[in-house]
Amino acid sequence: MGADERNGFMASASTWLLILACFLMAAVPAVSQDAYAGKNFGSPDAVDNQIADDAAPSGAALGDRLLQPWFDWKADLQQKSGLTFGLDYSSVWLGSSDAGLSGLDDASSGMVRFFGSWDLFGRGTRNTGGLVWKVEHRHKYGDIPPFDFGFELGSVGMFVPPFSDQKNRVTNFYWRQRLGGGKVTLMAGFLDATDYLDVFAMASPWTGFINFAFSTGTTTAFLPNDATLGVAAGAMLTDNLYIIGGITNAYADPRVPFRGFDYVSDGEYFKSLELGLTPSQGRIYHDNMHLTYWHVDASDKAGTPGGWGLNFQYVRTFNDKLMPFVRTGYADDGGSLMEMSASVGMGYATVGGRDQLGFAVNWGKPNESSFGSGLNDQYAMELFYRWQLLGQFAVTPDVQLLIDPALNPEHDSIWVYGVRARLAL
Repeated sequence: MGADERNGFMASASTWLLILACFLMAAVPAVSQDAYAGKNFGSPDAVDNQIADDAAPSGAALGDRLLQPWFDWKADLQQKSGLTFGLDYSSVWLGSSDAGLSGLDDASSGMVRFFGSWDLFGRGTRNTGGLVWKVEHRHKYGDIPPFDFGFELGSVGMFVPPFSDQKNRVTNFYWRQRLGGGKVTLMAGFLDATDYLDVFAMASPWTGFINFAFSTGTTTAFLPNDATLGVAAGAMLTDNLYIIGGITNAYADPRVPFRGFDYVSDGEYFKSLELGLTPSQGRIYHDNMHLTYWHVDASDKAGTPGGWGLNFQYVRTFNDKLMPFVRTGYADDGGSLMEMSASVGMGYATVGGRDQLGFAVNWGKPNESSFGSGLNDQYAMELFYRWQLLGQFAVTPDVQLLIDPALNPEHDSIWVYGVRARLAL
């Protein structure tokens, strides 16, 4: 089977899988209110999940809620009107033991985000329908932002990709509809694929690992830009089996999101389907085993090949403290960073669960369709400690070791160190 035939077959297969997923979702019966565990589908960065996590007591070292009246007012507003929102500011600074390809040895940036949801239908029930949004301003402090620092050091990879210099942008603006007592969630509009694809509790660049190798797709998945126009859905097929799928534009510009309607006619789409097992819906990104399939169409405009890939994850949390995980990925073309990648690591919630230690190791084989042949495999290790100083403020020191950076053969290893801070209101 030739490359064009193979890609055509995979595109057709993915379309039929998504259609099957829709039928399965429609077949899910309504469940009792007691069966709903209170978590939404998707990653910790999904708007509703982020707001819920920020509002939860943290047992912070210097006090949990210095602004408790502010959070009480927000809770009252949500109860009366269905409107809830969050505001945060985050900063990252990274430095390296050796200068990069352009002579730079550090990178820094910050961002402010305003996000929220407004339930307009079904308020007071678990079958709510409402608008979800997230708008941001991303800005660098120095010569380059962390988004560019990985390639500056010659690594086939990135650090905290959201920390760029894009200025004003839209990340989310979509309609979210819950059905079946909260067991089914449908989304349509301008989406962020990382909110529902290859979900993992420590993948968040705001609270988890800094190296993208330990984030969504383990660098083997093609990922559309934020504010990509499309639809996605998730459903609990049983108490333990879930399915999440989506189809969106493959390309988007979050600085001008409504241009996404023009991209629809290009016929360049990104499709994904994830099937997973979890103890309950409330544990969906802390405890799960899943297999994710994705496919992207070739793009003449972007000059990238079509392709497909698979991602596998096993993560288990013991006593709400220890979280070992295994994450792997494979890509057949598709313009991804890596062709194959594997990560093993752990998280550990320390000091009564308020702080978190994270450690992981990654191996990756660069994707020849993206970078050509002849590149060495590369390795990465990362260690971080997220220190929850206040209920609203966390600081995360971080250290990484890059071994055999594939685009920088003059260095066998490079140390990367840094700190991240986040204030959430």
